[in-house]
Amino acid sequence: MASYIGRRKFLATLGGAAAAAWPLAARAQQPERMRRVGVLQGLAESDPEGQARTAAFRQELEALGWTEGRNIRIDYRFGGGNAARVQAYTAELVNSAPDLIVAHSSPVVAALKQATSTIPIVFAVVNDPLGQGFVGSLAHPGGNITGFAFVEFTMVGKWLELLKEMATGVRRVALMFNPQTAPYYATYLREFGTVPATLADELAAAPVRDEVAARRRGDRMR
Repeated sequence: MASYIGRRKFLATLGGAAAAAWPLAARAQQPERMRRVGVLQGLAESDPEGQARTAAFRQELEALGWTEGRNIRIDYRFGGGNAARVQAYTAELVNSAPDLIVAHSSPVVAALKQATSTIPIVFAVVNDPLGQGFVGSLAHPGGNITGFAFVEFTMVGKWLELLKEMATGVRRVALMFNPQTAPYYATYLREFGTVPATLADELAAAPVRDEVAARRRGDRMR
């Protein structure tokens, strides 16, 4: 388990971690057997960040001797921020029984955790994996899931310090988040509440939901 170490290096490291997740004995016995990897991203396929992650992942696997079409097949799926699509792709990948699944984002890991306890999962771009119950501990993840934590939550106070340096007159600050796509928001709010009063007179939570979720929530409230 590691914290955020820079996007390019981080994504390249993920490729190495994915390769290392396969049992060494199995690789030694069948070095040229075609391995199958599923990659499920929460972003859309056209998203520049998603494309950068895919490119870095492929490059590092290639550097480690895993060549698509020769000894590895990679099946990519992109959720595009759609929870129903993530669930559908999760079921599809798990049912195809790959050797390994690489998961990007908390909603994706949460869906995979519910779907399988046997297929190895390596995650990235995930906040508070311990608090979300993805791993048993940061030092010893346990189970079939491991990966890289994305944000150190103690940085929340630093964000406000930087904001105050840029806009000294700011006194009211709100934290915007989508509860559906950021299930770890409670940890942010907890850290938000520990910020010294000298940085802001008023701190507020501002949950923002997608149109469908907001409409459903409105229907329940009527």
